[in-house]
Amino acid sequence: MLNPFVALTTFVAFAQDRLRKEEKGATAVEYGLMVGLIAVVIIVAVTALGDQLGTLFETITGKLGGAAEGAPAGS
Repeated sequence: MLNPFVALTTFVAFAQDRLRKEEKGATAVEYGLMVGLIAVVIIVAVTALGDQLGTLFETITGKLGGAAEGAPAGS
């Protein structure tokens, strides 16, 4: 006959292993949600500031006198 202590120990070890795996899955879901939220924030920020950034870069290019346009790559 099976020793009750051995059966209980086996059950507890199985339950702990199962809980660890479930926590890893929950953590992965949480990280996935955070990454998705960060991506949405970046998309909204770029969309909202896109025109202003374009204007800023055009102003900088104009003040440089277009020097960057004729420069060879790596110079």
